[in-house]
Amino acid sequence: MTYVIAEPCIDIKDRSCVDVCPVDCIHEANRILVIDPEECIDCGACEPECPVEAIFPEDALPEKWEPFVRINAAYNEGMAQVDELTEQYATEHNVQNEPIE
Repeated sequence: MTYVIAEPCIDIKDRSCVDVCPVDCIHEANRILVIDPEECIDCGACEPECPVEAIFPEDALPEKWEPFVRINAAYNEGMAQVDELTEQYATEHNVQNEPIE
């Protein structure tokens, strides 16, 4: 089991989670932050730091955000793949998150 960053992070990318991650497994793509499932040690430090509640243990991820398991795992295929999958999801679901001031 690993942690997954989901839809609420798109276009927000607050980075509070990055600051507390002890293994640097959170990476920044074009529109979203992703957690490398191979690097994640399942410590959970990132989850309470997210101001938009976008981070979930994989087994507690809301079903509607299941595509984000694949989006996060795509980190190991390169950021171009993460960006492509994120853009596809955001377009299909009309995601328009307002950046945090």
